[in-house]
Amino acid sequence: MEDQRLRELLGEVREGRKTVDEALREMRYLPFEDIDFAKIDHHRTLRCGAPEVIFCSGKTPEQVAQIALRMAERGHTVLATRAEQAHYDAVKRALPQAHYRAEGRCIVMQQDRPTPRGRVLVVTAGTSDMPVSWEAAVTAEVFGAEVDLISDVGVAGIHRLLRYVEPLQQANVIVVVAGMEGALASVVAGIVSKPVIGVPTSVGYGASFGGIAPLLTMLNSCAAGVAVVNIDNGFGAGYMAALINEMAVSEPPDGQSAQEVRHAE
Repeated sequence: MEDQRLRELLGEVREGRKTVDEALREMRYLPFEDIDFAKIDHHRTLRCGAPEVIFCSGKTPEQVAQIALRMAERGHTVLATRAEQAHYDAVKRALPQAHYRAEGRCIVMQQDRPTPRGRVLVVTAGTSDMPVSWEAAVTAEVFGAEVDLISDVGVAGIHRLLRYVEPLQQANVIVVVAGMEGALASVVAGIVSKPVIGVPTSVGYGASFGGIAPLLTMLNSCAAGVAVVNIDNGFGAGYMAALINEMAVSEPPDGQSAQEVRHAE
């Protein structure tokens, strides 16, 4: 249940347009809804500011569709990751408004989409890393960020990256997606003053060990300001980037800028 809907519901009770019992019936799904194979966390938006996200791997198309429908009925934006075409086909039958972002394997149905704010930049080492990059980009976009993507600027041709120094500096947070040896995250962090989220991918030959080599490279970065998510975890990086971006663009309650608050401290 979205925060705005809860406010409306309480207002309807106060104004006598809904009885207490009617409100209770609607609020009984607030903590979670048990549909046998899943317990849908309708309370997450109130706790965390964003609804639960559906991870499609291991779920049948029908299970994903049922979860998506129940979430949409409660007013939540629906984001489903690692979705195959069959998952989307089932969701589309239940929710005609849903659309498939095939480049990132995401199903999206946004309700009351806010105006994008701030700026998240997703940087991809190689074209082979694009599916993970798009998962990060779609996630950050769904959760309110303005998102740009720069692709194929890995360290094998470092001059390609240097062309984008100004856009890198203008972002509030940068997601760097790289397989092979994963050095791009350190390079980016060495030329910007912004937080960098490294996403190692499973792209590479045998000694990359399915992404472990770039994971270790990013964890051992010699550049400060690099945080690292799990292998191929575009969703985790995009979600974290959206949170950091929102903090960057939100004004403190008293109207002071974030810089003024830091200076006062």
